[in-house]
Amino acid sequence: DDADEEVVIPFPNFLEVMGYFEQGGVGLSKDESFRILLALKQLPKEFTKEFTVSSVRFWGKVFGTEANYIIAEAEIEGEEEEEEEEEELTKEGGEEGDSEDKEDEEGEEKDEPPPKSQWKPPLVIPKEEPKTGTNKKTYFVCNKPGDRWNKLPHVKPAEIVAARNIRKAFTGILSSPVISYPPFPGREENYLRAQIARISATTHISPSGYFQQEEDEEEPEEGEGPGPIEVNNDFEINKISEVVL
Repeated sequence: DDADEEVVIPFPNFLEVMGYFEQGGVGLSKDESFRILLALKQLPKEFTKEFTVSSVRFWGKVFGTEANYIIAEAEIEGEEEEEEEEEELTKEGGEEGDSEDKEDEEGEEKDEPPPKSQWKPPLVIPKEEPKTGTNKKTYFVCNKPGDRWNKLPHVKPAEIVAARNIRKAFTGILSSPVISYPPFPGREENYLRAQIARISATTHISPSGYFQQEEDEEEPEEGEGPGPIEVNNDFEINKISEVVL
């Protein structure tokens, strides 16, 4: 009984929301909506040993050439493992090895020192910390309701910039490479996460006053942006007569 209580989380009325979409002529079938609802309820139970899912909702469905993606948006509590540290270390090691080989080749032919290049690599913008900015939410995907959910990695600014400049159809396989020009720095799971961040940022709408900035006693330092936002619990919905022009 205690284990069951741990995975009980606030859950939106998904079938009711899908009914509103159906009235507008869009959305999913009733059968698929019900299967997705059961899959969403199963999601917190699959990751109880890794972290705690405090809330979850259906984000959307993305079509692919070989399989589709069912996407869930969640808020999690607990430490997350850094998945990309090993990849970054291997990349750095590879670059160091290449530079050593070049130095050996240059040592053999030492006639005149070549001119030094004035080019400098662009500044790498670090990704935002979990639970902030574009990584405020955590996203999970599966190909069809009933499959095991896969957690998507956090998004980096470079991935969002690259995703703006390419048009690439999804395959439905998270590990597949993204072959494009300009090149995309990652696999399809990173490309999917970048597009989720772009869509979420450009399709969100809320009444004025529904969100407010969190109250912080400490004054922000110079150069820092506005603090995080939260739902205004004192918000009241305006009457239709006040909203309609």
